[in-house]
Amino acid sequence: MVTEIFAKWLLPNRRLGFHNLTRLMLAISLTLLCAISPASAQDQPQAPAQGNTQDSGKPKQEAPQDTGGPSGDMGPYAIPKKAPEEAPPPPPPPATPAKVEGMPDYSIKVNVPLVNVDVLVTSKTGQFVPGLKRENFRIYEDGAPQTISNFNITKAPITAVLLVEFASTNYVFMSEALRASYAFAHTLQKEDWVAVAYYDMQPHILVDFTQDKSAVYGALNQLRVPGFSETNEFDALYDTLDRMDRIEGKKYVILVSSGIDTFSKLTLDKITKKIKDTKDVTIFPISIGWYLREMCEVQHCTGYSHGIASPQLKSIDYLQADNEMRTFASMTGGRAYFPRFQAEFGEDFQEIGDDIRNEYSLAYHPTNTKLDGTYRKLKVQLVTADGGPLKIKDQKGKDVKVEVVAREGYTAKHSVD
Repeated sequence: MVTEIFAKWLLPNRRLGFHNLTRLMLAISLTLLCAISPASAQDQPQAPAQGNTQDSGKPKQEAPQDTGGPSGDMGPYAIPKKAPEEAPPPPPPPATPAKVEGMPDYSIKVNVPLVNVDVLVTSKTGQFVPGLKRENFRIYEDGAPQTISNFNITKAPITAVLLVEFASTNYVFMSEALRASYAFAHTLQKEDWVAVAYYDMQPHILVDFTQDKSAVYGALNQLRVPGFSETNEFDALYDTLDRMDRIEGKKYVILVSSGIDTFSKLTLDKITKKIKDTKDVTIFPISIGWYLREMCEVQHCTGYSHGIASPQLKSIDYLQADNEMRTFASMTGGRAYFPRFQAEFGEDFQEIGDDIRNEYSLAYHPTNTKLDGTYRKLKVQLVTADGGPLKIKDQKGKDVKVEVVAREGYTAKHSVD
């Protein structure tokens, strides 16, 4: 049909020029496109209703509501829901004992005290006796035997206070006090903790606890010009024990003194009670002035040997002072030293160092569990495995006389403490 239309139009117009030919071809192309477009639209199939069929013509599968899977053009993903995890059953409650009718509810608390006893065992010459075991010791409290629960040998750093008598009394006393103090400082080890104090009318702290030996020497270097002539030993010792009571562990007091107390507020009974009530403190007194004392006994000048603060002093007063220092030592498990010459100071302090660093530490739970605050006496003995007296022999097989040094007793805790 299109060919016939073109022929009819071309024959009458064959004489047209070439320039009109292009217009003619464009018009024909447009006419053909308009004729073909309706036919193409009619031949195209209608799209299926959404959600009814797929491209293959089959009905589209709907997603089950209980699967929880997503749905889309590619069909649903059937993802089954997980069943909730069941929690484990709770443990059964503890069985409660049947309550007896009429019986009140109460709890029991048992407070069993532990008593520590440091024991020093030395030969007659002052040498430490090693090699003893737990079964070689027997402890008695007020005469009742006790069972030792803890036992070891201590060789540890010391915590000590060097308490020095330094007053305006006599040159011999002052010089010997300084010599003895320097001799003690020379025996210190780098792990030791030491404080230095002196007393005249009252105690004075020169340096607090330190491990610096140069600080100890520096404190002693301050003792050059004395102050008061009074020597209040009881007050100074009480103050020192009171301060040391706040320190945990084993402590020592190195008391360098003549033993003469001139003007203390406290009496001997009060300072003795304070020593009994103090725990874990051992006192090692070092007497000074023996050279002057012996000289004055010969030349009858004892009355003024200790200075103007103690006029009319007699030999019996010095003996009483020596007895007091022995008592302070024995009550706390220490030993008193009375050197006759200045050269003995170094040996005595070396022996004290050996005593302090080599001890047998015992502990027991007392059979008397009453917390009544009473003073209880202690006694320590050396025995064999079968309970007989222990004999120690030297290298030559001879019996060696030994000395057992321990505190005389302790004050039990009070229920209100």
